[in-house]
Amino acid sequence: MAFKLANTQYNRRGRRSISCEINITPLVDVMLVLLIIFMVTSPMLVAGINVDLPETKASPMTGQDEPLVLTINKKGELFLVETKIERTHIAEKLTQITKEKKDTRIFIRGDKAAPYGEIVKIIAEIHAAGFSKVALISNIKHNEK
Repeated sequence: MAFKLANTQYNRRGRRSISCEINITPLVDVMLVLLIIFMVTSPMLVAGINVDLPETKASPMTGQDEPLVLTINKKGELFLVETKIERTHIAEKLTQITKEKKDTRIFIRGDKAAPYGEIVKIIAEIHAAGFSKVALISNIKHNEK
């Protein structure tokens, strides 16, 4: 043979031997493809209804238990987590989900274009159903200079 391949190894008799080296290039290629896939799909995994929240300077609330999220979009439609519900069924659905546990935290995400009166009526219905831990969600306003 007139030339020798770079990765080919020969033993003493002139025969080709098996190379025990790990080729890293395919491994890196696969990992980069997986990274790109996860970067593209992770924003899609964020659950929720798209609403334009108002901005406030309030500090975030902390707690151990997972709250229920009630969302009101700008059309006035009501969603419990991601399921659309009717206003007349709010108390019934909350009671079913919480299993009569009235100290469950309920967060309300209201679009800033949603009618304020509708949000107040929904909060009143939740309080009338016996749930006392109701909070409004907003975006945190950063100081602009």
